[in-house]
Amino acid sequence: MLHTPASRPITRREALRKMGCGFGYLSLASLVGQSLARAESTSDRASWMITDKPKAKHVIFLFMNGGMSQVDTFDYKPALEKFNGQPMPGGALSHERKTGNLMKSPFAFKKYGKSGIEVSEIFPHLGECVDDMCIVKSVYTEIPNHEPALEMMNTGANFAGRPSMGSWITYGLGSENKNLPGFVVLCPDVPTTVGPPLWSSAFLSPVYQGTYVSDKVDNEEFDPQKLIANIHNDRFNLDQQKKELDLVKQLDELGMGSAQAGPKDPQLEATIGAMETAYRMQTEAPDVFDVRKESPAVIKMYGEGSTARGCLTAARLIEKGVRMVQVYYAKGDPWDHHFDIELHRKTGHDSDQPFAALIKDLKQRGLFDETIIVAGSEFGRTPVVEVGSGFMGGQTHNGRDHNPHGFTMWLAGGGFKQGFTYGATDDFGWKAVENPVHVHDIHATILYQLGIDHTKLTYHYSGRDYRLTDLYGNVVHDLIA
Repeated sequence: MLHTPASRPITRREALRKMGCGFGYLSLASLVGQSLARAESTSDRASWMITDKPKAKHVIFLFMNGGMSQVDTFDYKPALEKFNGQPMPGGALSHERKTGNLMKSPFAFKKYGKSGIEVSEIFPHLGECVDDMCIVKSVYTEIPNHEPALEMMNTGANFAGRPSMGSWITYGLGSENKNLPGFVVLCPDVPTTVGPPLWSSAFLSPVYQGTYVSDKVDNEEFDPQKLIANIHNDRFNLDQQKKELDLVKQLDELGMGSAQAGPKDPQLEATIGAMETAYRMQTEAPDVFDVRKESPAVIKMYGEGSTARGCLTAARLIEKGVRMVQVYYAKGDPWDHHFDIELHRKTGHDSDQPFAALIKDLKQRGLFDETIIVAGSEFGRTPVVEVGSGFMGGQTHNGRDHNPHGFTMWLAGGGFKQGFTYGATDDFGWKAVENPVHVHDIHATILYQLGIDHTKLTYHYSGRDYRLTDLYGNVVHDLIA
């Protein structure tokens, strides 16, 4: 037993907590933080599990942050061509920025596959995969600003401070691989517009927080030793690190045995968990993040750029048992094309081939049926042209403003219908009018496919039970095969 200057005894557990910073030099602890997703026992999960045999086991969330335009990608509107340049029926729309008349898409649409789904020319590779996709054209949310809309799409709330979907999923299901984090976030740079709150565990235990890893591609050198900071510990070998971890755990267990120990400290438990994950990641992470081990044909199929590497890495992580991987296009709002919607050609080109390759690759690996691929943005864009000041202080030229009232997301794999479209916006693509699907409904349906009842996956905090879907959300059974 240790003593403070006032001669008050403190437990070993308290001593460890006060001395915790002394263990911070362990390899990867700074990267992993408190992100280990340790599986709950079957009895712990029973209350929220619908079935022991869910249709899906993993989730890959492809996030086109900034606001992909639905009427320029998957929601073809002939009326925009017919009435191009004319006022929107019913009067001017209320937006963040000043808008003008209706504007047709500058992109040609083409029907693909047996389903005959129309897809924009900016997504030719995805067009070839429409018979594998479930396209929801009637998604909506409330607020047309990036920050709250990003929070809603990722955490189910319009403000910071709630656990992310990945955190809820790992809290409910744990991870199938203890050598890797259960929830991994890939983006060339951090932060995005909101940053780490989008993959935070908030009031859930820190062990469920997402682990951010850069998928930046500055050159063709894909060395994971350079990709992941501190992946190799030059100061201590694995045996020495293992001895130190064992000492920490022994001291912790001694503290737990003391009459004064009290309940477990979640911060201390999470710190020890992070150390354990950091230790184990040194043997497995270099392998799973080394995409050079893929065949030249697979690397060529994904194409070039950070999104391509992120998608390929996501497939490799899922193959190793990681529960959820999120792939962001880039930092900031790269799909936010107020100035000119023609800029969608660049972001679309960067995303099209990797997204299609991910579908094909998961099929080749035998993982498509058990992996949910979900793709979308925080909101869509207006069918009318923006005429206010654009970025850099200049006039806009064929740009579109934010639109949360009706936009498109698509899902594939994981037991969702294939070659299927659901819902519709009005004739001009402004508002969801047929089978509206709120973001809460998307979350509820994803959890359902993972075998989770979204109304029962709760956590008691600050006097109430919280859940990913808050007090809302309905499973959209029409999307399920």
